[in-house]
Formats: sequence, structure tokens, C-alpha cells
Amino acid sequence: MLTEPELIDLLKLKGEYLFHRESQTLEFKEQFNWAALADYLKNFAAFANNKGGILLFGVKDSPREPIGLSDKSSEMFESLKIEEFTGHILECFSKNITWTSNVFQAHGKKSACFQIEECNEKPVIAKKDAGIGPVICNGDVFFRYGGRTQKIMASELESIILNRIRDENKAWIDHVKSIGPEGPKKSIILKTESDISEISSSSFVIDSDLANKIKFIREGQFDEKNGATALKLVGDLIPVGTVEVEKIKHMNALRDFPYSFSEMVTEIKKRNPKIKSGDITKIISENNLKTIEEYSYLNFRSKKIRDEYEKTGLFNKNTTSIYNEKAIEFILSQFD
Repeated sequence: MLTEPELIDLLKLKGEYLFHRESQTLEFKEQFNWAALADYLKNFAAFANNKGGILLFGVKDSPREPIGLSDKSSEMFESLKIEEFTGHILECFSKNITWTSNVFQAHGKKSACFQIEECNEKPVIAKKDAGIGPVICNGDVFFRYGGRTQKIMASELESIILNRIRDENKAWIDHVKSIGPEGPKKSIILKTESDISEISSSSFVIDSDLANKIKFIREGQFDEKNGATALKLVGDLIPVGTVEVEKIKHMNALRDFPYSFSEMVTEIKKRNPKIKSGDITKIISENNLKTIEEYSYLNFRSKKIRDEYEKTGLFNKNTTSIYNEKAIEFILSQFD
């Protein structure tokens, strides 16, 4: 979630108008009004089905300028009850959507926003009609594209389904691998510290997160810290190497993301000769395609640089990305 200074930065000016445009993660609204609830919920679902985003109130459209909330709009937003609003979401959609609300000052005016998190179990599907029209229909799946919310296209829906299947399969494969050496009858899996007291077999597998919290004591020694979570170690504790895993991951990335930036540009121009390289670069930048796993893979030059990115979310601007067919289709769709 963004901090207040980061939210204020979204309303930064370039001359008289806003520097930032609406994007895959940002939608502007002029005023907050309960009558437009269905439209807001539609955007909630779209952000949740992609990478999350911000619905920001107090911005006039055409031209984009920060006008702040009216007294009536501000009063309605600040009187919003979390339980009531969450109830509307649960009533309308198949999954809960995690969100927060913020009220802040920018350019001497009051603004407000909803920050919506990416859903862990996609897709979020509408389970009833809502709004006049209606704005939302039973069965709708919304998705946030570059600067607009619409019903999801086939490629994005397929990707969500395949990712969900992949994650489920991976969880089962990891589980089976973890008990493989000892067999299911002779193994138990420790996930929490309370499980340690229930050990009844000589062999067990420890969840990696829990392993970092446990102090192993060599047989014949004792724990100097009274009450510490500890296990006696008989024999050797041998760490599993990661070199081969990293190699496999890299090979898979080259298979799944076959296009360098220049190769992708060439392919796009084959399909639509009118598109310029600068337009492609702009779309990648505005929609953060370089860092979205569905479209690209950051090709780090070293493990150190990658680890720093995973820790801070920042990377050197010279770090390149490789892209897949979905990235090409997305960019072409912006010129339809």
C-alpha cells in the first residue's frame, strides 16, 4: 500500500495539469457518490484480478486537474463504514477483495482514494447484477488494462486459470517431494512451533520458514537460552544446493519468454507496420510491462542484483526484460 507522500505524488503537476495519467494501476474519479457504487466495485474487481491499483477521487477529467472533493463528497467518503462497504463487495463478487481507504491533502485540497490489493485466488467473478444498466452482470469478470476497466479478454482469463492450476500443482509437487526420501508413513511435516511437541517418529520434514526459527543442538550439547525452540541434531544437517534450481528457472524463462525487446518490436511491426518503436516503449512504461510476470521476465545480470530487487523492489534501469506472446498481444490491443 502507498504511503501518504506517495499518494500526494500521484497528484503531482506538470504545468497546470497532472503529471500522471490513468494506467493499469490508477483510475481517477471527480467526486465520490454512493450512487456510483457499482462503478467503483467494477474497478475494485478489475484491479483485484490484475496487480491491484488505486481509485483516486478529486480529479477533473479533460483536462486532468486536481480539484479536490466537494464538502458533500468528502462527508460521504469519510462516513464510509468498512463493514458495510465490505458487505457490498461480498454480496456482489465471488471473492473478498482486500482494500483500504485514505483521505489526504494535496495542493491545499482534500482528496481521497481506495487502494485495492491483488487477489490471491483469481478470478473475482460477479455473482449478481448491480447498478443501472446494469453496470455489473452476473458472471462478469473485469480486468484492468492500460488506463481502462473492461470485461476480461480470453488471453488474460486463460492466464489466470493456468496460473492457478500451476500454483496448485506446484504446491502438491513440493509437498510430495518433501516426504519422498522417508516415505509418507515415516514422515511428518512441521509447519509451526507447536507441531514440534507432537513429534512421534524419528524422521520429519521441516517447513523452510519454520527451519529459520529453530536452533538445532548437536547431540551431547545443551541450549544456553532457556525456553528456546530447539531440536537435537543427530548426524549432519546438509543444505540443499540452489545452483541447479536457478539454472532450471533460467532455462524455463528463456522458453516461456522468447523475445528480447528488439525482437518483440520487430514482431509487432510485422503485424502492424504503423506502430512506432517509441509508442511501444511508452506502452511498456505506462503499464509497467517490464516487471509484470504475465508478460515479461527481468533478465538480471547477477544473483546479487536479483536479490537486491527482491528485497527492495528496485532495479538498475539498464536491466533488460524478455517478453512473451501475451506482451505482444497486449501492446497490439492498445492500437485497436
